Order: sequence, then structure tokens, then C-alpha cells
Amino acid sequence: MRKRGNDWLIYGAYGYTGELVAREAVQRGHRPLLAGRSERKLRPLAEDLGLEYACVDLTDAVRLREVCSKVALVFHAAGPFVHTASPMVRACLHTGTNYVDVTGEIPVFEKNFLHDKHAGKKGIALISGVGFDVVPTDCLSAYVVGKIPNAQTLRLAFSGLGGFSRGTLKTLLAHLHEGILVRREGKLVSYDSRLDRASDFRRHLGHLTPITWGDLSTAYHSTGVPDIAVFMHFMGNWAPAARIAWSVSRRLLAVDAIRTTALGFVNRRISGPNEHTRKTARSTIWAEATNPHGESAFARLETMEAYRLTAVAGVRAVERVLATSPRGALTPSQAFGAEFAFELPQTRLITDFS
Repeated sequence: MRKRGNDWLIYGAYGYTGELVAREAVQRGHRPLLAGRSERKLRPLAEDLGLEYACVDLTDAVRLREVCSKVALVFHAAGPFVHTASPMVRACLHTGTNYVDVTGEIPVFEKNFLHDKHAGKKGIALISGVGFDVVPTDCLSAYVVGKIPNAQTLRLAFSGLGGFSRGTLKTLLAHLHEGILVRREGKLVSYDSRLDRASDFRRHLGHLTPITWGDLSTAYHSTGVPDIAVFMHFMGNWAPAARIAWSVSRRLLAVDAIRTTALGFVNRRISGPNEHTRKTARSTIWAEATNPHGESAFARLETMEAYRLTAVAGVRAVERVLATSPRGALTPSQAFGAEFAFELPQTRLITDFS
């Protein structure tokens, strides 16, 4: 694909994640165009990094297409993506511009997969989830499933989140009351502990709490495994307390007034993990694939703190797209291979196949 002005742009560059991506990009020698709605917020960051910027609202389709037409790729970092992804994807499909984002929202993944043929015809890639959601889990899923024949069940877990950014927490609060999902026989359904067949997985890890995570969409598309569940891992006896907290929070956040109050608090008081946490915290991801014959593949991935990983993986995903020109609506492992996550700095893969 020909280059049009700057190679790529970051939309939502002044948000918590967007700024991390912008700074990582500059450290890697890139000169992305910074974009977003507010000039007041864009200008200081652009001046600090010595980059150009463009103000554009997602509701202005004409201006959005004009800005997208000047670059080969858009890195979309403005959430909640369930509200913001569609107008940007439409603009990219219209202008023939590659699109990546850092969402973990299942509706966004599912909707973007519907554009696979259109993206392929335009010669571009649509790749959602190029950060902690869902690069390490998606790549580890593809890896373990590839180690045994006819995998039927996939279990994922992660721990070590150093905290939440404002955008991530707002997305979580907006959807928490909808309940916990898993994938069974290829379909998204409500989690039922009575049907949970993750005993082997639990024996490896201990305290787990189910969570709705983007891999319920992406891992299914990457691997074709029909039964998938994702869990958060807690040390000691935190899991029972976490399950109670999740249950109470879901009920409370189903009340519009409470949800609005909670979102307002997040806007005023939450920023995200500080620099020390991003540099020192570690994240761990586990994956286990099993088949009807009792064969299994279990692997663990140890890597850097989640938001730091998002910036590092995100910029490297941009580099891969611009260098290799994948086409269609893809998961990270489909676009870059299962080894993509394992090649990131400060990452270690540990395996156990039986």
C-alpha cells in the first residue's frame, strides 16, 4: 500500500492508552499523526512529542474520511469502542485504510468480523484487540490448540492487572450488569458453574473467577474451538470474595442511576496505573486446550504489565501490518502468527503437554 503523508495516525491520542502508544511509537522511531476531538488536549501532547495533529469528531464523516485518506493505517484508541469503532471502521473501509484498535469488547469484534470480505476487497486489514486485550491470550490460545488434534475445550486465565485506566473501567462498568458469558457449542451463553468442566484447569491454578473477555470472540475465530471460558486468577482466598463482589456489582449497576453515578466518579477520579507500576508489574496468562480423547496442552505466558504491553504490542502490530499487508478482518494471531506475543520483550513461554 502506498504511503500517504504520515504512515499512520493514532485516534484518541490524548487518552491514557493513546498517549502510551504515541510515546512508544516515537521511541520506536515513528512519526504518527495524532488525532482526536479536542485541540486543547491534542496540542500539548503533539508539541511535547514534536508531532503533527488533526482535530476530527467521529460524527463528522466527511472530515473523518479526509483525515483517514492521508494515512495507510489508523490506530484507534478512543473507547468505549462499542460506540466509537463503527464510524472509524466505515471511514477506513471507504478510504482503503488499515484499521487496528485495542478493544476487548465482544460486540466490536463480532461486528468487525462481518466486514471480512469488504476489507479483503479493499486490500486492507481490520484487526481489533492489538493490546493486552487480546494479543497474549489470542496467541497463547492458537498455540495450545495447535498442539493437539480436534480440540474441544479451551480455558484461559490471566492475573497481574496493575489497575484500570478511565476508559477501561468505564467500559467495564457499562457492561458488567449484563452478566458473565462463555462459549458453548460455538454459541455465546450465560455462565453456569454447574456446567463448568474446567476441573483440570482449576487443579493447575486454584482460585478462578469467570469473566466476560474478548477471547470468547477472538479465540473462537482463531481456533474454531467450540467451548471457551475465560477466568481471572486470584492469589490466596480472594476468588470467593471476588465472585461475591462481581455478583453484587452486577445487580447494583443494573440500576441506571447507580451506573451513571459510578461512571461520573470514574471520570473525576480514575487515571490509570502509574509509571512505576507499568515498569515493575508483571502479568501472567494461562491456557489449556483439551480434546475428547483426554489429550491436553497447557501453557503459561509471563509478560509485562498490561498497559505497557498494550503500547508495546500495539506499535509492533502497526509495524507488521505496514510491512506484510494482511487482508481481511483478522485476530492478532491470524494476522501475525501465534508467536507474535512470545516475541515481545520481557516475555517467557512455559509449556506442559500431555
